Amino acid sequence: MTAKPMHPDISLYNTATRKQEPFTSLHPGVASVYCCGPTVYHYAHIGNLRTYVFEDLLRRTLEYRGYQVNHIVNITDVGHLTSDADTGEDKMEKGAAREGKSVWEVADFYTRAFLKDWERLNLVAPSRWTKATDHIPEQIELVKTLEEKGLAYVISGDGVYFDTARFPRYADFAGLDLRGMQEGARVGVVEGKRNPFDFALWKISPMDSRRAMEWDSPWGRGFPGWHVECSAMAMKHLGATLDIHCGGSDHIRVHHTNEIAQSEGATGVPFSRFWLHGGWLLEAPSEDGGGGKMSKSSGEFVTLDTLIEKGYGPMDYRYFCLTAHYRSYLNFSWEGLNSARDSMRNLRKKTDPLIGRDSSIASDNAQGWQRRFQAAAFDDLGFPQALAVLHQMLKDPDLLEGEKAALVRDFDRLLGLRLTEEEIRPAQTFPEDLLPLLEERKLARSNKDFKRSDEIRNILKARGFGVKDNPDGSMEWFSA
Repeated sequence: MTAKPMHPDISLYNTATRKQEPFTSLHPGVASVYCCGPTVYHYAHIGNLRTYVFEDLLRRTLEYRGYQVNHIVNITDVGHLTSDADTGEDKMEKGAAREGKSVWEVADFYTRAFLKDWERLNLVAPSRWTKATDHIPEQIELVKTLEEKGLAYVISGDGVYFDTARFPRYADFAGLDLRGMQEGARVGVVEGKRNPFDFALWKISPMDSRRAMEWDSPWGRGFPGWHVECSAMAMKHLGATLDIHCGGSDHIRVHHTNEIAQSEGATGVPFSRFWLHGGWLLEAPSEDGGGGKMSKSSGEFVTLDTLIEKGYGPMDYRYFCLTAHYRSYLNFSWEGLNSARDSMRNLRKKTDPLIGRDSSIASDNAQGWQRRFQAAAFDDLGFPQALAVLHQMLKDPDLLEGEKAALVRDFDRLLGLRLTEEEIRPAQTFPEDLLPLLEERKLARSNKDFKRSDEIRNILKARGFGVKDNPDGSMEWFSA
């Protein structure tokens, strides 16, 4: 008789097949995962970070289920042009021009900033960070292989391009209607391209100018195309076929479609067995009709530092991300973030007294709560439902406090909300627009106008700040 498994199976929505499927790894007990990382020419905004939170939930879920996860995240520090048409500036060159620094200084600064955000959001470190500039030989070898197989051609003075007409499955992944799409609608026109959807594998530097980042190659001195970077790094460290490839949903139609074409064109085997994509974080519409997907193109975007300066903790934002399914659009608003912060505070009030309690998940009732949580999390990373199970469990009058503590520890292995740690509030500055209220409150207290003093205290509390009155008459503020 076959023993009943301890945990339910994980099932994931596969973009490639457009359906949810039970997950199994190519090699038993080991899961290979590649996640498209940042282009380090600017700060990551909270829309970018939402994708990394979803990928962290995947990593934690696989490990919870018992997989050893070989997890790669790349750092794109060269080659990502401002246009999908293989035209325009390299984003790294653009960042260097904006800041008056070298591209190497820009890459180092924003890589460090990204890693700081990664740690603050309690994301599990990947098995390896891979930089594009550390893998130039691998990228050149991949382009040479494609050229030898007749899948690439050279445009004199411009670069090496992938011939999409030689890869019949090119349109399948994203369901593209190539005939119905006019030339230039998705990508711009580069003189000499055989097909409008052909994409650059290697760009040749202009004869009359030098770039800050360029390398010798069989086709001339230049730099790699953005898409070839990920394929070369993923296959070097994870093999020709990955278990899971992740990214934002904006990568489906161009970046991941191109990765599949060049990788499978070179190896003749499937590039990834599962493809997972996170939905966009949408900005609330503005008075001028703005809104939509958060991006860096406007020059104005919200970063994690922005949230911290306004009194929100990194775990407040992580909780906010958990309130929507990873494949769904998530509308960002300050009201929504306030609600997430309030929920996080209420959750901490219930879980803080449980920190340090020693117990196990022993009773049938406790094991039932564990199974409900696992069922939600393993069902295509259903963390909004898993979060609801946590809240419901904490209200159960029939559970012992020690069992609740054990369940919180167990659940937080996946949620990553630091519920089993003493809360660390973010360092921040007091908003300038609230400074007059501090002065007014100090004056009200000196005049013994305690009614106004309490009114101001409540106003500050609504903005996420508390005040402490010292015996010497001085006043301190803190994150409430």
